[in-house]
Amino acid sequence: MAEHPLGPPSACDGPQADRLRYLDVATRRIAGRMDLDETLRELRRAAVPAFADVILIHLHDPLPVGDEKTPAPVVLKLHSVERTSRPPSADRSPGPLPDLPRRSDLAERVQLVGSGRLARLLLSGRPAFGDTPGIATAVTELLGPVAGAPEALPPGRRLIIAPLHGRPHLMGAVVLLRGGDRPAFTGDDLLVSSQLATHTALGIQKAVMYGHEASVADTLQHTMLPSSLPEPTGVRLASRYLPASKTAQVGGDWYDAIPLPGSRVALVVGDVMGHSMTSAAIMGQLRTIVQTLAGLDLSPDEVLHHLDEQAQRLGSDHIATCLYAIYDPISQRLLMANAGHPPALLVQPDGRVEVLRVPPGPPIGVGGVGFESVEMPAPAGATLLQYTDGLVESRETDVGSGVEALRVHLQAPPQARGPGRAAPALETLCDQVLGTLGPRARDDDIALLATRFEGFPEDSFRHWFLDALPRTVGHARGLTRGTLRHWKLEALLDPTELMVSEVVTNAVRFASRPVALRMLRTDVLRCEVTDDSAQVPRMQHAALGDEGGRGLFLVSRLAYRWGASMLSTGKVVWFEQQIPKS
Repeated sequence: MAEHPLGPPSACDGPQADRLRYLDVATRRIAGRMDLDETLRELRRAAVPAFADVILIHLHDPLPVGDEKTPAPVVLKLHSVERTSRPPSADRSPGPLPDLPRRSDLAERVQLVGSGRLARLLLSGRPAFGDTPGIATAVTELLGPVAGAPEALPPGRRLIIAPLHGRPHLMGAVVLLRGGDRPAFTGDDLLVSSQLATHTALGIQKAVMYGHEASVADTLQHTMLPSSLPEPTGVRLASRYLPASKTAQVGGDWYDAIPLPGSRVALVVGDVMGHSMTSAAIMGQLRTIVQTLAGLDLSPDEVLHHLDEQAQRLGSDHIATCLYAIYDPISQRLLMANAGHPPALLVQPDGRVEVLRVPPGPPIGVGGVGFESVEMPAPAGATLLQYTDGLVESRETDVGSGVEALRVHLQAPPQARGPGRAAPALETLCDQVLGTLGPRARDDDIALLATRFEGFPEDSFRHWFLDALPRTVGHARGLTRGTLRHWKLEALLDPTELMVSEVVTNAVRFASRPVALRMLRTDVLRCEVTDDSAQVPRMQHAALGDEGGRGLFLVSRLAYRWGASMLSTGKVVWFEQQIPKS
């Protein structure tokens, strides 16, 4: 047998020790790969030139996955060919290196005949020499009529066909060839080829299953991420998602932007720990829970509290981090809570970059510890960056150092700062953020959500506090009329005044404190009435003789959209109307 990868054997080594050492190194390298191409590359490196001059690898097309039944007929496709480049040496008998195989002489695809000699050989799972009686037809069938012809093959026992047989499928075949300038194969070499083929077949099967699971998880994750971001008034949004390098499995990173009543928007980034299809599935469930909780219009700390409770019900071994923020473009304030997540960055309009130090609560799923919401200014022109730890953490860099490096990278130089600074486009900023990664392989996936705050035009909203008294209804109608005339929306006067009257009437009936009336003009006209009563109104169908019960029925008929949301201090009832085109 030829020299093994560890170098020449010592004087006390015999052929058997040499062979075992070679197999140990070769099979460990083959078994240590998770990628199909890398597994086959290790086989070729092990075989050529230490064991053979030429190796041909044929694979089942397509490769079977798991226990699925392979379609008939079985087709093998030539995957790769490796030839030795060693020069002739003094310790080998003279003779040219074989011209076989040239890729052009080989059959690229082979369809196995169920009763054929090649099919019987491969399904047996045992390797065979090329000079085995009756095997010539199998060689010709596999290599093709040109390369497989007897006169085209090197003389003697210099060819081995080894099946790649997994559990329970045939994965392919390996052909090993030696030239006439080196010794022919022996019976021990047949055992070596069997071991190489067995470990390679199991490696192929592992790589195929790994790739299939990663593909399913990746598809699952992408279908659970937003297909597009909303376009709420007062903000601009951009996002990026980068999967981990292909040597790592898909993770559970996600982001979301959820419109809330009053032109506010919830901004969410989360990360389920682990890399598997389970992580992607848990991510989808947590994202759905967050969307449901956001619809209840809870504060960020309450959202994380309820999310933590629901995550514990999914199982104690599922841990996640989450950063949840609510932006109000009218007040230009940001409310944020953190569950074990890397801190957000705020790029100020003048170019300074600030790390938002929100008290980090425990990760989602730990339980037993509360969360804290922190309110901060969010001036127009500023940009909020939320991301997962894959952006700032690596094997060489901890999260804290990575966050600081990102802050320094994004911060404008002193000479470029100032109130008149032109902020980079949002998509350009996202590319700039990801530019910090460099060429290194990523062990984790990355989610990035960038939010540019634009505020709300002062002339496009009105806000009043009204006493919870019956006469307030008339006052609310007057405020509505004056605002619509100022906005030149006289066409909406009658329906808006009627709906405001009905909603305010219901509010003052149950409120114990002043009610709030707010009107917003965007691409629609939105009216909101807020009170401190926890009783959410329900639409009723009044009988002919009833004096009341028709208010929300009228709203549902006249409004383009309407709804009611619970608040921590009561509720808000809102309706929208489409603004007529001028």
